[in-house]
Amino acid sequence: MSIVVEHDKRQNEILKKALDVFIDDGFEGATFQKIAERCGITRTTLYLYFKNKREIFNYSIKLFLIKVEEDIKLIISDTSLNSIEKISNVLMDIFQLLEENRRLLTVVLNYLLHLSKNGNDPEQRVRRRTIRLRHILASMVIEGVKTGDLKPISIKTADDFLYSFIEAAIYRLVILQRKTLGDLRKTAIFAVRQFAK
Repeated sequence: MSIVVEHDKRQNEILKKALDVFIDDGFEGATFQKIAERCGITRTTLYLYFKNKREIFNYSIKLFLIKVEEDIKLIISDTSLNSIEKISNVLMDIFQLLEENRRLLTVVLNYLLHLSKNGNDPEQRVRRRTIRLRHILASMVIEGVKTGDLKPISIKTADDFLYSFIEAAIYRLVILQRKTLGDLRKTAIFAVRQFAK
């Protein structure tokens, strides 16, 4: 058991230091060798944890999305909240996680620009990574309509509307370099309240 714990701990240390390399050099400029050097290990040792830089990058995103989903599930399972409160709390929690992970978002944007520059479709990659999140948002709207907390509304439109706040948050944090999302928080809460019956 101790070996697994040490492996996971070392893997997380590698992920944190690799993030610095991605930020300093961009996705394109980051190499497996640079990541190994930043971690103070050899490339051979790094291969024990990850097979290439893309796997390191994907694993960082996966860990972030797992954390988002875990937090959302806790909010959704809180029976003391109505649908408006659940949706608002979910958005506020996501905003908090985005603020805390601004560096990762910067790397993701760099990667998406790299894809676009090389003729790939970044939207397809984003959609694949966020489909579960969008499904959760849609499920919350469906539940709210069923319970009568929300007006009868188009689920797809409501889902797009809610997801657009997440996109706006990322834009403000990464492109505009805002430190917090205070103003967007207020707007999102106001907008979600408009769904109330």
